[in-house]
Amino acid sequence: MTGFSGKRYWLVGASEGLGRALAQQMAAEGAELILSARDAGRLAELAAGLPGARAVPCDVADDASVARAAEAAGPVDGVVFLAGVYWPIAAQDWDAARVTAMCDVNFTGCARVLGAVVPGMVARGSGHIVITGSLSGFRGLPGAVGYAASKAGCMMLAECLQADMHGTGVRVQVANPGFIRTRLTAKNDFSMPFLMEPEAAAAAMLAHMRTRRFKANFPRVFSWFFRLGQLMPDALWYRLVAPRRG
Repeated sequence: MTGFSGKRYWLVGASEGLGRALAQQMAAEGAELILSARDAGRLAELAAGLPGARAVPCDVADDASVARAAEAAGPVDGVVFLAGVYWPIAAQDWDAARVTAMCDVNFTGCARVLGAVVPGMVARGSGHIVITGSLSGFRGLPGAVGYAASKAGCMMLAECLQADMHGTGVRVQVANPGFIRTRLTAKNDFSMPFLMEPEAAAAAMLAHMRTRRFKANFPRVFSWFFRLGQLMPDALWYRLVAPRRG
């Protein structure tokens, strides 16, 4: 079990939803938090209500912004990447700007942030890296050409980090949630099974962060569908998930 009291964590994507709820729960356990997101006003309001928290605005899609934020944050015991943008987009309705934004924020943004902190953790021989993936990243889904692909990239990035860091003092974890009630999922016009409140999702993520396990998929029952899908023949999977036409 791992505690957070007195530990310094950089939460990237902390102004809304899962990130905001996680910040509140980690602060309650005594963590010293550096909170980052693009919305400086929302960050300042959140930090003001959390003891020991500091707001450091950051745009993960901008190299210079990430570098400035990492310098302002200084050395940290852990980093949690939660930043993300989302629009439901099918290939037939390809929106180049939005698909590119999802890839650049969700995946490349994660790589930018990690590039700013991983070398220091390796040099110190200690650290905690937590990446937020998604159940949608396990297999191809309709209407997810940007989001699911970017989350799959995050999940693979975590696996590569784990392969390199396993047995070192740098701990790597990935959390793959399902649907969470946020302003992003409010864009969906389809049924969202096992929809979680941000506070419940944050509690599941924090519980995972206390362990030494690499991966957590939640809600557990909903995650079984996606894990089983990895074992299905392609023809069967796409027959199950593809929209009915005609």
